Amino acid sequence: MNEIPLSCLRKGDACVVRGLDFQGGMGRRLRDLGLIPGTRIRCAFVAPSGSPMAFWIRGAVIALRQADCLRITVERCA
Repeated sequence: MNEIPLSCLRKGDACVVRGLDFQGGMGRRLRDLGLIPGTRIRCAFVAPSGSPMAFWIRGAVIALRQADCLRITVERCA
């Protein structure tokens, strides 16, 4: 597999979540939002500074800080 951090995506890129490196409340919150392994997501927006980034996840747009995106591994969709 070719896993990369979520922060490497550009606007319009699609991917599938492979793993999350979070403990406690933040990990639970992301899972509650539908960010779990196997979920397909699409990058909707990247700020000029690279943070925040916004993603379409299960029909909703979720914004994440770049530091959090570095802790989520994904695989690009063809």
